[in-house]
Amino acid sequence: MRYGYKASAEQFGARRLTDLALLAESKGLDTITVSDHFQPWRHTGGQAPNALTWLGAAAQGLQGAYLGTSVLTPTMRYHPSVVAQALATVAQLNRGPTFLGVGTGEALNEVPATGMEWPGGKERRLRLAESIELIRRLWSEERVDFDGEYYRTARATIYERPETPIPIYIAAAGPLAARLVGRAGDGFICTSGKSWDLYRELLENIALGAEAAGRDISGMPKMIEIKVSYDTELERAETACYWWGALALTPEEKHSTDDPLEMERLADAHPEDARRRFIVSTDPDEVVERIAPYVELGFDELVFHGPGEEQERFVELFTRDVLPRLRARFG
Repeated sequence: MRYGYKASAEQFGARRLTDLALLAESKGLDTITVSDHFQPWRHTGGQAPNALTWLGAAAQGLQGAYLGTSVLTPTMRYHPSVVAQALATVAQLNRGPTFLGVGTGEALNEVPATGMEWPGGKERRLRLAESIELIRRLWSEERVDFDGEYYRTARATIYERPETPIPIYIAAAGPLAARLVGRAGDGFICTSGKSWDLYRELLENIALGAEAAGRDISGMPKMIEIKVSYDTELERAETACYWWGALALTPEEKHSTDDPLEMERLADAHPEDARRRFIVSTDPDEVVERIAPYVELGFDELVFHGPGEEQERFVELFTRDVLPRLRARFG
């Protein structure tokens, strides 16, 4: 089991985000993930530091944490070769292991930065599969000529190739993306607060994708970003969720809205809905009980996202009260 901290680049600037990551590691959390956003979920009070730059800065301060993206989209804003180069550099700088978490993305980050039309789900999955193939070749081959449907390279070389392969985790929220995880992923990423039937469907489709590709994924790590608002004061825990109202929007609203002002308007219509996506509690034993079903489904890398502005308080309380109980129960 790994237990980690989600550095929320949508909510905090780069310096504070770095300080929070170092605090989380010092308090016993062994994985640090960062979200990669060009624009935040909210225009008012939002932030969007560049994740690739931030990873290099964080790596210089961390003492051995597992460090990576949850998640980055290597298909529109970034050419896959740029991602391959950047993560290879992060792996050189980080004192611990490094991973790359990727997904098909949201219009919020890709459309404003590129002016491109937002492609449909099928094209986004095809782009992601091709980008993963190219990234792996750039990490393992001397000179890469690549002529794909969406991406091309000519005599491309990464001069600081990873000494050990960097695992690529693929995020999936639907069955077709889950099959891609099974066919091409080194790990799986998803988020908490959805229906149990969906998680079972995703895991079944990962297995089907792996079977079709002739892969043994029995040891594939399964990471889940668990949204927890834990505090000793219930009102504090509840109101901390409001900033993240966008998480309670429909998948279509989240994936297709490309303006943070519009996303903010949609989220603020029902800010109280945000708490549906979070485990909100003042009881550490209750938090553990509500996390347990994810572990029982097979998730073995738990990354915790606390929603509030008072992140130092969340990290201190969570690692003091909840983390020891998680380790005692799950290892």
